[in-house]
Order: sequence, then structure tokens, then C-alpha cells
Amino acid sequence: MEKIAVIGTGYVGLVSGTCFAHVGNHVVCCDIDRFKIERLNQVDLPIYEPGLEEMVRENMDQGRLVFTADIPTAIREADIIMIAVGTPMSSSGEADLRYVKEVAKTIGANLISNKIIVTKSTVPLGTGKLIEAIIRENLENHNLSFDVVSNPEFLREGSALFDCFNMERVVIGATNDQAADRIAQLYKPFQAPIIRTNLESSEMIKYASNAFLATKISFINSIANICERLGADITDVVAGMGLDSRIGRKFLQAGIGYGGSCFPKDTQALKHIAQQSGYEFKILDAVIHTNEMQRVLVLEKLEDALSEMKGKEIAILGVSFKPNTNDVREAPSVTLIPALLAKGARIRVYDPVAIEEIKKIFDDRITYHEDLYETLQHCEACVILTEWESIVGMDLAKVRQALKYPNIIDGRNCFETNEMKALKFNYYSIGRAAILANEEESPTSRMNKWSIEPVAN
Repeated sequence: MEKIAVIGTGYVGLVSGTCFAHVGNHVVCCDIDRFKIERLNQVDLPIYEPGLEEMVRENMDQGRLVFTADIPTAIREADIIMIAVGTPMSSSGEADLRYVKEVAKTIGANLISNKIIVTKSTVPLGTGKLIEAIIRENLENHNLSFDVVSNPEFLREGSALFDCFNMERVVIGATNDQAADRIAQLYKPFQAPIIRTNLESSEMIKYASNAFLATKISFINSIANICERLGADITDVVAGMGLDSRIGRKFLQAGIGYGGSCFPKDTQALKHIAQQSGYEFKILDAVIHTNEMQRVLVLEKLEDALSEMKGKEIAILGVSFKPNTNDVREAPSVTLIPALLAKGARIRVYDPVAIEEIKKIFDDRITYHEDLYETLQHCEACVILTEWESIVGMDLAKVRQALKYPNIIDGRNCFETNEMKALKFNYYSIGRAAILANEEESPTSRMNKWSIEPVAN
């Protein structure tokens, strides 16, 4: 059993800390936000992740998981210290390391014995050595030894607990073999393959992985846009591509593009890293641009359906960036809703768990609903942005009855076109021909008529 201090109780820190506690370690999760710690001690979690609340409660009851704002004491008493604070995107696109640097200073000021400091935050290449330098500068006893290890996380929001207990790999970047052995032993209960590297390679693996997955998403969305223009069906194309073992089906779901806390900031950060190294990463530039434009296509489809936005009531189904999370960071809803409001539309939104998060952004500028069918009442159109189970499984006959006009713009390709045609919907999806209740052919796409401005949080 190890004594672990996890600094940062956001997504990475809370999930990782809970999982390490669950396999028998004593874990203290720390945060400077005392109000958040008070909430956590009441098992009032700031994030939604299926199964997490129950696991937190169980490990707290067993005495293996503790939450505290007393970071210095947690540092002094731990054997392993994990840095799991945020690295948000700065205005230049690079990762903002201010929180990482502050934690490193705090660790240095409170280190009284040999420790292993593990970086779980997503950080640019060279950050491990920077952390080591900052800690060393702040040590009271400059003869004290410690080790810095890079150990990026690969947990998907919405399935993080499954991913933790079914890890595909553990990446450990270190300069000291004994420290790497210690962290490898920590992961032994998870029975995952161990990849050992130096610090810089470990840091790059995280960025390269996320950028490659983002590339697959933007690539298939580009193929979908061509399919739509030339009469191919992206669903059939993906089926044919996905059976090739070199390609696979994962991350080939055409739609409105990627969002969330990782892909947008990590692609921008890697672009900045490349620029700093003197390399022009043109492929990544195209990935980012394609993702931005994919959201515009959904607005164009809505304009095809309604022509005029002013005064129209539009239902938005799903505001989180993906199902099974309340995370709205970089979600399509956060950029699409302001564009619709600017055109004079009235917006009604439904989401099973993310309503409180989206309220923080839009307040009383839109209306919020807990019942899906109530959201749709008398709306001129429905826009699907998140493929929640309740949305994919909704009763389409009831939807048809609730809507004022049977217009559905599906940014996630939730339904079969034959079914929508039989139910006489005007159905616009991604990479498939539009289905019109009273016409044989799709309307001409309106290109580049929308601009999206970032919403102020």
C-alpha cells in the first residue's frame, strides 16, 4: 500500500485518486478550493461520471480516500505526490502551466524526505524537467533527493472507471529506474502493459495520441461532407472502411466534431509545440480548421430547414460535449447557441445531467427543460448535439407530434434515414442526403453564411 497525495480534484485528480484508493492505497486528494473540498467530503461531486459517486463513497467509508485543503501536510505525509491540476489553453494556444508551477513551488517548500513526484496533468515536452528545477529552487534542504515521473492519463470522460480498470497501457517516463519501478508496482493491480520512456517521450505520447484521434474525427467528417455532395452514404463508407484492421471503426463516427477538455486544447498545444520547435504542422492545422467548420455545417442545415431564424423556437437536445458527462467545455452547444441567439432565435435546451453547467454560461438567455418532449413542444426545429441514450431512444412519433414543424437537424447521425422518411420528417444528418417530407431532392447547401464567435464564460 502506498500513501498518495493527489493535488487537484478536477476530472483527472478525482477519478485517478479514487481508483488508486479502490485497489488498496491510502489516497489524500487535495485542492486549494475549500468549498470544493467541503462538497467532496459530503460526496457532492463537481463532475458527473457513471459509478464515480458510489466508488468515492465506498472508499471514504473504508478510510482509504480523504479530501483536504491542507496541501502542505498532505505533501509531507505522502510517499508519492501526483500533480493533477488543469493546464488550460492560453490565448496563444499553448498550455497554461501556471497551476503546475504553483504546485511545484508548494511541493518544494514542503518536501522533508525523499518523494516521487508524478505528473498526471497534460503538459508540454520539457515540463518534467521544469518541475524538477522549480522544486529544487524551493527546497529548504538542498541536499534532499527526489524523482519526477511523467505518467499521463488516458481516461475517457463518460467511461473513466471502465478505462481505469481496463487500461490498454500505462506510460511511465522517468530518468531514475527505481522511481519507474515504484510507479510500475503501483499499477500492478490494473494488469496493464507498461511503456517506459524518458520524460519527454512520455509527455509527447499523450499529445500525439489525442492529436491522432482528433485527426481521425476530422478526416471522417471531411469524407462525410464529400459524400453528402456526391450521393454517397457515410454510414456505408464507414462500414466498409472499418473492417480494414489497419483502420478500424473507432473514431470514425461522422458528426458535428470533437469537443471537451482534451482534444481542442491538446491539438492547439501540440501545434504551438511544433511551432516552437521550428516545424510547421500542416496536418494538425487542417484538423483544427475542419473541426471548427463542422459546426458551421449544422447551422447551414438549420438555415436550409427554416430559412429565417428570427423569432423561431428551436430545441437543442444535448449540451454536454459527449454522453455520460456534464462537461460542456468546448461543446458544440457553447458555440452554436450564441450564433442562433444572434440570429434572433429562441432556444430551449434539454440535457440529462449538464443543465446546471450550461446555465452558468447562458443564464436566462435560453430556457431549460428536464423533460425531453416538453422541450420540443411547438418548436420549429430540433437540433441534436449529444447522442445521450434518452435522445437516441426517444419516441419519434411523440417527437413528430410535439414539434410545430417536423424539422430535425441531427449532428450525431442518431437515426436511420429510412425510418425518418417513413415518419415524414425533414431530416438533416451528416454525410447522408437530406430527407424531406415533401420533396425528392435535398436543398442546395448554403456554404460559409455563418460565423461563430467564442462565447464568454
